[in-house]
This record gives sequence, C-alpha cells and structure tokens, in this order.
Amino acid sequence: MPEITNYLTSALNSETECLQLLKQVLKEKNLELKLKFDPQASVSGLLKEKSDFIDALLNSCWRHFLGDFADRLCLLAVGGYGRRELFPHSDIDIVILLDQNDISLYQEKLTNFSTFLWDIGLTPGQSVRTVDECVAAAINDQTVMTSLMENRLITGSAGLYQKLRQEITPDKIWPSDQFFAVKMWEQLLRHAKYHDTAYNLEPNIKEGPGGLRDLQVITWVFKRHYNSDTLRELIKHGFLPESEYNQLFDALHVLWRIRYALHLLTNSSEDRLIFDYQRDLAKQFGFSNENQKYNEDVEQFMQFYFKTILELQHLNEMLLQLFQERFVAAETNKETEPLDDNFTIISDYLEAKDDGVFERQPLALFKIFLILQKNPSLKGIRATTIRLIRKSLHLIDDSFRLNTAANHLFIELFRQPHGLTTQLRRMNRYGVLSAYLSCFANIVARMQYDLFHIYTVDEHTLFVIRNLRRFALEKHRDEFPFATKFLP
Repeated sequence: MPEITNYLTSALNSETECLQLLKQVLKEKNLELKLKFDPQASVSGLLKEKSDFIDALLNSCWRHFLGDFADRLCLLAVGGYGRRELFPHSDIDIVILLDQNDISLYQEKLTNFSTFLWDIGLTPGQSVRTVDECVAAAINDQTVMTSLMENRLITGSAGLYQKLRQEITPDKIWPSDQFFAVKMWEQLLRHAKYHDTAYNLEPNIKEGPGGLRDLQVITWVFKRHYNSDTLRELIKHGFLPESEYNQLFDALHVLWRIRYALHLLTNSSEDRLIFDYQRDLAKQFGFSNENQKYNEDVEQFMQFYFKTILELQHLNEMLLQLFQERFVAAETNKETEPLDDNFTIISDYLEAKDDGVFERQPLALFKIFLILQKNPSLKGIRATTIRLIRKSLHLIDDSFRLNTAANHLFIELFRQPHGLTTQLRRMNRYGVLSAYLSCFANIVARMQYDLFHIYTVDEHTLFVIRNLRRFALEKHRDEFPFATKFLP
C-alpha cells in the first residue's frame, strides 16, 4: 500500500501535528474496518488489511526514528501478527532484532520509536534482543519458540532476519518430537482449566477446548516438522482429505467471525462468550425469536457455535493422534498385537484391521468402546480408525437400533465397574451416541439460556451420569454417604 506509506511518511515529517495526525489515521482505519465488517461474510480480508496497515505504519515510524540504523537492525512481526491475523483488539507482537549487545549507538532512537508507538495508541508487545538472545530465550521457553516460529520481516536487515531463521530450525533447537510433546502437555493443562469440555455457559473462543488455540496447536506442530507455511499441505502429506480440510477451515472462519464481532461489541480483546453478550451476537448472526420460543435465538446461536467447536475438537484430536503416529511414534519400535478378528493393538491404541471392519460387523461400532472400557491400559483409538468410525455412522440405522445384540452391547457399557463416562464422552465426540439415540441427537450442543445450566444439555447429562456412578464407588463414600447407602 504505497499511498498510505507516503501519507504516513509525510505525517511523520510534520513537526507540529505528527502525533495527532497518526492518532487520527489509526482511529479512522479502525473505524473503516469496523464499518466493513459483515457477520455473514468471511473476515480473513479484514484481518490481513489491518495487518498490512500496521506494517505500513510501523515501517514508516521505524525509518523515521531509526534513520541510518533502519537497515542495520530489523523489525519482526511474531505471533498472531506474524500470521497476519489482527482482530480489532489483537496484541501487536513485535521483535526488534539487534546486530550486537552494545546498543548505546541507537538506544535513544529505539526509545523514541517505542515511545511514539505508545503515544499514538498502538501499545505493542515488544522484545528487544540479539539473535543469540532470541535463541537462548527460545531454548528456555517453548512459548517464545512458538512465537518466533511465526516470524515475518516488516522492515530492516534481511541478512539479520535470515540469520535468526537459520538459528531456530528444528535441527538446532526444539526438534519436532520434543516440540510436539511439550505442546501436547500444554494443551492438556489448558483443557483441564475448562474441565475438559468446550460446552460451558460462557466458553472461551480462543483458549477453550475446540477453540482457536486448538487449531493453532495443529499449525505449530505441523509447521515444526514439515517447515510448512500453509495447512493445505495437510492434504499433500495425507493427513486430511480435501473434504475434511474444507470442514476445518469452514469451522475456523466461523470462529473468526464470532471473535471479530465480540471484539467490536466489547471494544476490547474479550475472547469469552459472556452470557450478557450472547443475545446481541445472536441477532448479529441472524438468529431470530420470530415465531420461536423465548430465548430460542440465543440457544440456536450457541448451538451453532458449539457444533462448530465440536468439529474443530474432533479434527484436533484426530490430527494430533496422526502426528503422534507419523513423526513421533514412527521413530520408535511399534508394538503390534492382534486382538480379535476386527482390531489390532498398536502402541497401546486400537486400530481396525482394515477399512471394511464396520461394514462387515456394524456391531463393532459398539464393541470398540467396550474393549477400551474393559482394558484401561489402552490409551485410545488410532486416528485412521476414528475417521473410519465417523464415515461408518450411516450403519447405525433403524435395524441397528432394533438389534437385540446392539442393545445388549450398549447396556453392557453401563454394567462395567469403571470408564463409563469416559467412553460415553468419546462416543459423543465421534457421533456414535447421537446416531444411536435420536433423542440424544436433539440435545447435542444444545444450551439453555439461563445461569443455572452452565453446560450444554448433552454435557450436563453426561456429568449427571458421572456423578451417579461416583455414588457407587468406595473412594467417594465419604463424600456422599447418604446417596451411597442406596446403591449396591
């Protein structure tokens, strides 16, 4: 955008009005983007437009304040800004990369540059480091490594920039298997904060299970291993078919639109779908109470949101399992053990023996969960088999539902002494539970707009089952002595 660059340069050269001019330009650009926002349309163009504008602004300020040092140092965008994903109130994270530890020659210039950005209202998150300091920080903190992976040169020394890129490759620091392991642990801890469910009354669009962070985790671990700049290479490397790739990005764009609307509605970097905001957002996204029950608009909007993150949560689980199988477990000896005519155990995960297992034996769609329940040492289901389960849901038809053997298998899940809610939740995630119980399908991702019901109806139901089971467990007898007396 050369015209805006020329205007910004001219404004910076104005001795008396420089500060006010730039504040006004920033304000007008934010208003322009706000007026362009349409809840029914993709916001990807708006995210990139703001990022490009901030690039031009920072570039002009950098050259104005750094002068002769502008091409000796360099200015990098990192994090979400590095990805060109700037929402209305996103953090603008930058790294000022130095060519040496002694900054006495240009310290005043850097101070003036940073102060001016704050004075015009930009409030960037910045770090000032040499290449060696960046590497040392990344080695000690994987979040720094993650941020630096999403680097982009705004302006300055291309040579210094390339030197940094060469020093943070997986062959030098954070090999992909180690990076994968720490990201998995980080995700487990993050999900635990939300009780391992995305179905909260006031979900966090960014950090909650199935939220934007889950997709970013996929991006980070994939990029670390394959040095890929685009997730479309998931198709090339055989992780996703085109249809599932499209589902992934359809879900992503829905969350982008909701987050964009939420930032504008709250005039802040709010990422929580607070109870009080949900009705306004429902109207923006076209959900109406006309000819509907009271609160139907909000409940429809939230069901739309929850079904979106359910899809992302499933894809996150499946892709990370595939990553584990392909470039982590693949480096170790796989322990393979035939289990029965349908399944094999590979490195403590269940896998269908072939793609025709469920076509030949539809009841195996229940048996696989019963096997997991009876064998708690098993960690789960391999990704290819998860995909096969989802592709085979059409086999759970009326004849399946009326099949006495299927009914017995389902009841058998409830007769096991442990693992019931774990498997019911897994069956819910993979779509098996709603395929089998039509009444349950009606409550999947369904919320009630009141402060009493803090989870969706399906999640609330599974919590009730979990709590009922706890009444029968000896280790919870002291917690629920009265209820425990009435259970065998």
